[in-house]
Amino acid sequence: MTENTKIVLGKNQYGKAGVRVVKISRDTERHEIEDLSVTSQLRGDFDAAHLEGDNGHVVPTDTQKNTVFGFARDGVGSPEEFLIRLANHFTGEFAWVTGGRWEAEQYAWERIQTSAVSSQGQAEGHDHSFVRKGQEVRNAVVVKDGDTIQVVSGLNDLTVLKSTQSGFVGYPKDRFTTLEETTERILATDVSARWRYSPEAIANGSVDFNKSYHDVKALLLEGFTEGYSYALQHTLYGMAQKVLEAHPEIEEVRFSAPNKHHFLVDLTPFGLDNPNEVFYAADRPYGLIEANFQREGISDDSNAWDGITGFC
Repeated sequence: MTENTKIVLGKNQYGKAGVRVVKISRDTERHEIEDLSVTSQLRGDFDAAHLEGDNGHVVPTDTQKNTVFGFARDGVGSPEEFLIRLANHFTGEFAWVTGGRWEAEQYAWERIQTSAVSSQGQAEGHDHSFVRKGQEVRNAVVVKDGDTIQVVSGLNDLTVLKSTQSGFVGYPKDRFTTLEETTERILATDVSARWRYSPEAIANGSVDFNKSYHDVKALLLEGFTEGYSYALQHTLYGMAQKVLEAHPEIEEVRFSAPNKHHFLVDLTPFGLDNPNEVFYAADRPYGLIEANFQREGISDDSNAWDGITGFC
């Protein structure tokens, strides 16, 4: 390094990742379970730690881990609300912490069904025995800078398939094109979706995150089923449209969706026909479709999307 070389500190954050916390509520004989993996990352005045080796402002990552466990003692609620509590705690407890990024994945459980029958004639789940649900993983990100809080909710690995009402035609062709046009195909994907709430809705506390999550998921699934799909891009637009029309507090919806190709198997070598019924499901290579749908004139997303990989 020459004497004239000057190095300055750029953007930085630090914290504890992958804090796995399971909270069992035992207020009654019928227990409840909340299961999350939480990441806490702080931003602020940490120059001295990087440049001088002075740890006077470094809140230990172990302390951040313990704070997650301590806050879970009072219950989790929605992952978004839990992360907002953490954000407000760290920025309020330590004057030099001016913001940060908090992320959670939530794993869903359902009660193991028993032979017990309720008064309504419906099977009741066991009071304290659970089985992991096998659909999507819920996730949330909270970013705080000063007094502004951004919340991005979402889900991963929501696997969906429609067996008809999908095609792909009209695309450009050159000497490397072998794909044949079709107006009848299987459309399948693993939906990863994120949606960002307006900071105003977060500030005034008008969002019921649990209700909103389940409603958005239902709208995404409903949008996937509706109408004829000319391409996965076209279907994602329809899904986002349903969410944005129903939820004015949501400003944008982003998708990352692989096209899970299903190829018709040639059964003629075995003396059999195949009337569009037997397919080979290829796991790779796969098309990857990413898109962001938003309202006109939305608020500045600041750095809400920083660190959320896999989305354009």
